[in-house]
Amino acid sequence: MLTATTIEEVRAWERTAHGQGRTTALVPTMGALHEGHLALVRRAAQIAREVAVSIFVNPAQFGPHEDFSRYPRALESDLAKCERENVAAVFSPSVETMYPAGFRTRVHVEGLSERLEGASRPGHFQGVTTVVLKLLEIVRPDVAVFGWKDAQQFVILRRMAEDLNLPVALEAVETVRERDGLALSSRNAYLSPAERRAAPVLHRALQAGLARIIAGARTVAPVEAAIREALAEEPLVILDRLDIVHLDTLEPIERIAPGKTLMALAAKLGSTRLIDNVRC
Repeated sequence: MLTATTIEEVRAWERTAHGQGRTTALVPTMGALHEGHLALVRRAAQIAREVAVSIFVNPAQFGPHEDFSRYPRALESDLAKCERENVAAVFSPSVETMYPAGFRTRVHVEGLSERLEGASRPGHFQGVTTVVLKLLEIVRPDVAVFGWKDAQQFVILRRMAEDLNLPVALEAVETVRERDGLALSSRNAYLSPAERRAAPVLHRALQAGLARIIAGARTVAPVEAAIREALAEEPLVILDRLDIVHLDTLEPIERIAPGKTLMALAAKLGSTRLIDNVRC
């Protein structure tokens, strides 16, 4: 397995792979790899001959009061996990490599980036789209694999790829969860034991909303009420955002759009902010 820290190293790997007719896939991550990330790696291995994983904690997508400095970093463990999954190359650049002195360019997807999480975290998705575009240009994969856990992120990146005619296919994998329904996240490590016990209510609440839809609800109001009612059962959980929107446009809807509705929420447990979503 190649462990690359420079752009030149990973581009040499890409040229060799494509020169020999091998397809490549990229799984962009911020490290602290868990089974959710590894599900992306395994899907990538199903659709491409060689898989590359990027490990880069991207400062551009963190706000001034967010957790960049304490975000989990476990490079040695991450490399071991990639080795076990037969990853061909890991690209782990420094901040200076990705954002050298004089760096001035930002990528912004209008409309989609300001909604949902973008309203709570100004500039976040600009940081995401900028770094992902850079990674796609550096690694030049045939396909890039993401997770539906960050549904808004995938919708935005898909729009960016379409708008800029990027020669890469984007694929999303379903959210991987613990047995109690909690979506896997590197930030789960921040939770206290009591907060961890409370956290599965995020998924239960979304499932309560989904149950209302299955039972026949066609407007958003009763669905939102069911979600809020379920969340209220856990006093440790403070709801930050609840959005029920069209999956393609991320615009608020009043009536459920079958197959195109996204229910997404963000909540705080102590100092930890978690997100989750359900598509229906």
